[in-house]
Amino acid sequence: MTATLELTNEQIVSLYAQLEPQVQRRVLYTLAQAGKAKRQERVNLGETAWRRRAVERGLNWDAMDEDERLFFVDDLVHEDR
Repeated sequence: MTATLELTNEQIVSLYAQLEPQVQRRVLYTLAQAGKAKRQERVNLGETAWRRRAVERGLNWDAMDEDERLFFVDDLVHEDR
């Protein structure tokens, strides 16, 4: 059985403030790395979705240049015009 400790955000910030500076840096670095990984995951999911949308319209996302992609995305976002 695993015990779970629930803390408020304020408690976490208070505990962080009590850490030595080098440990605080390590915590920040770990959080930054986790954020970077999550961001890349979201980018990959987004690109997969845009590729799928392009295929649905007979287009190839990877063959488009940046301007074509921007036009394509803008067209999809505003397709109710």
